[in-house]
Amino acid sequence: MQLYAGIDLHSSNNYLGIINTDNKRIFGKRLPNCIETVRLALEPFRQKLAGIAVESTYNWYWLVDGLQSDGYKMHLANPSAIQQYEGLKHTDDKWDSFWLAHMLNLGILPQGYIYPRERRPIRDLMRRRLTFVNQRTSHILSLQSMFTRHLALQLNANEIKKLKPNDIDKLLNDPFSALAAKNNVCTIAFLGTKIKQMEKAILETTKLDKQFEVITSIPGVGKVLGLTVMLEGDDFSRFPGPGNYASYCRCVKSEKISNKKKKGQGNRKNGNKYLAWAYVEAAHMIIRFCPEANRFYQRKKAKTNGAVATKALANKLARATFCMMRDQTEFDVEKIFQ
Repeated sequence: MQLYAGIDLHSSNNYLGIINTDNKRIFGKRLPNCIETVRLALEPFRQKLAGIAVESTYNWYWLVDGLQSDGYKMHLANPSAIQQYEGLKHTDDKWDSFWLAHMLNLGILPQGYIYPRERRPIRDLMRRRLTFVNQRTSHILSLQSMFTRHLALQLNANEIKKLKPNDIDKLLNDPFSALAAKNNVCTIAFLGTKIKQMEKAILETTKLDKQFEVITSIPGVGKVLGLTVMLEGDDFSRFPGPGNYASYCRCVKSEKISNKKKKGQGNRKNGNKYLAWAYVEAAHMIIRFCPEANRFYQRKKAKTNGAVATKALANKLARATFCMMRDQTEFDVEKIFQ
C-alpha cells in the first residue's frame, strides 16, 4: 500500500504527517528544521512513499532540495489555493500536515512550481538587484520631494543621480536639511554601484535562452529586463495560454462580478510580483519608443487614469510575449496594436 506525506513547514520546525491510501494516519511528529533529522524520520517509509507535499513557505529551498537529492518525489503546495472545510473549529500544524498528505492522495493538491535548483541563485540575485533599484528609487523620490518643498525646484531622476554631496551646499542653506539630502545622495550613489556590480555578474554568466531572445525585439526592452522575464518565467510550457500567463504576471483584474456588479475581489497578490514589475517597466519603456503603444496608452488614460492605462498596456505585452515565445516570432506592431 502506498503512503503519502505532508510537511507543514515553519521557520524553526516542521510537522511531518504520513498516511496510507485509506487516509489512515501512519506517522506524525514535530521535527526541528534539520535535513538529517527529516531524512531519518522518512527512511523507514522510503520504499512505499509515493510523494511528499511541502507547504510553499519562504524557506522551502533546503527541504525540497535535500529530499529531491535523496530521490523522493516532491510536491510544492500552493497555500493560497488550498481550501479546507469551513466548519472546522480547530486546526493546527498536525491537522495541516495530514491535510496536505490527504489532498496529495486524492490528486487535488494545488501545486506550485519547483524552480530548477541550478538556476535559482542567479534568479535570486536578479531579485536582490530589483530590491536595490526600488530602494534607490525611494531615495530619489525623497530628494525630489525635498527640493520641491524647499526650493520649488523640480529635478528628474537622471539629474538627481548626477548630484554630488558638494552640490547640496549650493542648493540648501539649512544644515539639517543639507545633511539629510547629502545622505540621500551618498546612498543613491552607493546603491547605483551595487546595482551595476550585480548586473555585470549576471550578464557575464547568463545569456538569454534561444526561446527568450525574441523578448528583446520589443521596443525599449533590453537584456536585463529580458533576463528578468526569462529567469522568473522559466518553463513557459506550464502555462496553458496567454491569459494564464498574464494572470501569473498580475496583469489582469481581480474582481468578482455578479449581475454586472462588483461583489468583491479575488486574491490579487496571487502571481509573480517580479514579473508584474517587469511588464510595467516594459510598458513605460515601449511608450517612449513605439508611437502605436503610446497612442494605445493615451486612449486608455483618457478613459481611466495613468495607472490603469499602464497596467492595460502591461497586460497586452504579457500576452504578446507569451505568443512570441510560443511561436518564436519577433515583435509585430500591427498584430498587437491593430
